[in-house]
Amino acid sequence: MEKDLIVLGIETSCDETAASVIKNGTIILSNVVASQIESHKRFGGVVPELASRHHVEQITIVIEEALKEAGITLAELDAIAVTEGPGLVGALLVGVNAAKAIAFANNIPLVSVHHIAGHIYANRLIKEMTFPLLSLVVSGGHTEIVYMEEHGEFKVIGETRDDAAGEAYDKVARTLNLPYPGGPHIDRLAHEGTPTIDLPRAWLEEDSYDFSFSGLKSAVINTLHNAAQKGISIDSKDLAASFQDSVIDVLVTKTVRAAKEYNVKQVLLSGGVAANKGLRKALEEAFKQLPSIELVIPPLNLCTDNAAMIAAAGSVLFEKGKRSSLALNANPGLDIESF
Repeated sequence: MEKDLIVLGIETSCDETAASVIKNGTIILSNVVASQIESHKRFGGVVPELASRHHVEQITIVIEEALKEAGITLAELDAIAVTEGPGLVGALLVGVNAAKAIAFANNIPLVSVHHIAGHIYANRLIKEMTFPLLSLVVSGGHTEIVYMEEHGEFKVIGETRDDAAGEAYDKVARTLNLPYPGGPHIDRLAHEGTPTIDLPRAWLEEDSYDFSFSGLKSAVINTLHNAAQKGISIDSKDLAASFQDSVIDVLVTKTVRAAKEYNVKQVLLSGGVAANKGLRKALEEAFKQLPSIELVIPPLNLCTDNAAMIAAAGSVLFEKGKRSSLALNANPGLDIESF
C-alpha cells in the first residue's frame, strides 16, 4: 500500500493568512483562514504594510491551528507548499520565510507555488482534472484564460490588458459608495436591478482572448457624473446590473469560444470573482449547450484566497519532482508559464 502524501500549504499573498493540510492532493484535512477584511475596510482597499503586519501576527497561530485540526504533526509532513508569487511582496515574504523556517528546522522538502496555479487547482479538491482543459481565472488582480495539456503545465491564451475584473468591480463599488470589498455588493445589487443602461463591451481584436475592463469602469463613472450634472437620478441597482451584464458577457463569450477552439474536455472557474452568482449562473447556462465539455465551479470557500489550493497545487508539483531551495524568495511578478 502506498503511503499517503501529506502536504502543508501556506498562503499570504494579499490579505488572508492561511494554512491547510491536504492528503493525496485532493482531500482537505484542514483549511484555516484568518481574514483581514475588517482592518482594510475603512481604507477602501488593502493597505500593503498593514497586511504584512497582520500576517506576522497570525502566521504561527494559523499554521498551528491547521496542523491541530488535521491531527498531523510536523514529522508526518512530506512537503510544505508556499505561495511564491504573484502578490504583495511584504505579504508574500511572511509566508515564504515561515515555510523556509519550518522546512529547515524539520528537514522537510519545500515547494513553491504560483498563486494562480493554486486557484486553478482549487477545482481538483472537488473534481479530478481532465486534460486538455481551460481555466477562466477571475480575481482582484488577474483575469486570464489558461490552457493546460497536463498537470503543472500552463499556457496563458488570454489576459487582462488593464484592470482585472475584480479590480473593476471594486472601483465601481467605490463610485457607488459601497463598502470594501465591492464585488459581493455589486453582485447583490445586480440581482435586484435590470440591465437597462447601455455600457460598452471591449471585445478587442477579432481573434483575441485578452480582456479590458478599464473603459467599462470609466463608462460607469462618466454615466454617474453626467447624470449628476444634469440632475438626473440613476438607480444604483440598474447600474450595477448593467455593469455586471457587460463583464459577464465578455468573460463567458470568450471562454466558450476558447473552449471550442482548443477542443477541451473541461473548463474550470477559478479565483475570487468565481464566487459571483451572476458569473456562475451564466457559465452554467452557456455550457449546458456544450454537453461534451464539463464545467467545474468550486464552492465559495475555495474561490477566495486559501491555503488548501496552494497545498493541492504543491502536491502535484512535488509528485512531478519540483523542489525549492532555502534561497527561495518572494516574487511579486512571478510568471505562471515559466515558474
